[in-house]
Amino acid sequence: MMSKKFIKKILALSLIVLLIVAIAGCGNDNAKKDGNNPSTKDGKITIRVGHVLAPDHTYNLALNHFAELVSKKTNGKVEVKVFPSSQLGNERDLVEGMQVHTVEMGLISTGPISGFVPEIMLLDLPYLFRDQAHAYKVLDGEVGDMINKKMLDAGIRNLAWWDQGFRSVFNTKRPINKPEDMSGIKIRVMENPLMIDTFNIMGASSTPMAWGEVYTALQQKTIDAAEGAMETAYTGGFAEVTKYLSMTKHFYSGVPLLIDEKFFQGLPEDIKKALQEAAVEGRDYERKLLQSREQEMLAKIKEKGVEVNTPDLEPFRKAVQPLYDKYAQKVGGKDLIQKVIDTK
Repeated sequence: MMSKKFIKKILALSLIVLLIVAIAGCGNDNAKKDGNNPSTKDGKITIRVGHVLAPDHTYNLALNHFAELVSKKTNGKVEVKVFPSSQLGNERDLVEGMQVHTVEMGLISTGPISGFVPEIMLLDLPYLFRDQAHAYKVLDGEVGDMINKKMLDAGIRNLAWWDQGFRSVFNTKRPINKPEDMSGIKIRVMENPLMIDTFNIMGASSTPMAWGEVYTALQQKTIDAAEGAMETAYTGGFAEVTKYLSMTKHFYSGVPLLIDEKFFQGLPEDIKKALQEAAVEGRDYERKLLQSREQEMLAKIKEKGVEVNTPDLEPFRKAVQPLYDKYAQKVGGKDLIQKVIDTK
């Protein structure tokens, strides 16, 4: 018969073994989260990519195409799962999620990224780009590469610059034909100091707000206006809760397709190459699709009864010029701004 002392020793050893197993299990979970060991199931790597727009938006259609490209290029080793409509969080949540390794990828507007990478505000200077061809030349070139390196310093890698188009003003008050018409209008903007200042300098009251809250805020009249790209505004329901669309085209929205850098570095080299190639091919597909849908969305907005006007943009350009001086040092200096402007 075993003594009580011996039984106590056995119990103590058993507890120690259980603790070691539990700690080892936690270590494995953390390893999956820290980006060094991508989680696999049946030999397949699963990558989640989130965005805040609707399932019928170009974002989602192009990301599904990206997922197909990745699967094909990796012979089915990688499965990309697309989560629209803020299912993985708003844009700021997605950036933070990649930094703490709880989300693998996100397709995200530049606005919220400015809190982590101030230099990206260069691209948010109002009336910086003449047209989309100008923007593509800058983003796909030396300037875009410079901003990509700054994002790497923040723990996020941009695989390619996708597109959302030029942004305009939707509101419930009146047509915006000149900057002074913005006076007293409470407008939702992204969480970005430059974007806030852009409308404040015209006399509006800028209200930073996550995208998922905008429709309800317009519906409940807690804000008077919102600004957004054509398709984004339509699929976001703006035509149902606003009366006027003014084609101010104040910001161009380049959209980086981001991946958690630590997660990316934990992938095999052939998978890294496949993701990069698919992102660039997906970029070209997405840009063409977006441009083909913009006029269609504008027609649908008009069909909903929204009054559309096209103002002279020169007074708007003059109104925001003080912001170029205010933000020059934050975005890389006046010479860099001029370099972008002079790009042919």
